[in-house]
Amino acid sequence: MCRSIKTLRPPALPEEATEEDMRAAALQYVRKVSGFRAPAAHNREVFDRAVDEITAATMKLLDGLEIRGAAAGRSTAGG
Repeated sequence: MCRSIKTLRPPALPEEATEEDMRAAALQYVRKVSGFRAPAAHNREVFDRAVDEITAATMKLLDGLEIRGAAAGRSTAGG
């Protein structure tokens, strides 16, 4: 089953995006770019590292966005 990447910032997402939401989007991106739904064992490390790095970049992006009419930044508690 494949999830589509969705907008993770308010107001498109009514509640704050979770790390799980960000990781799912990162996984979809890496799958799309690499052309692999699941990598072979010899590609697993680089595939997983890319997902981790894109998840981290997504967190930084969402933390830094200023959404007018919404609270500035996301809470980083628990993440």
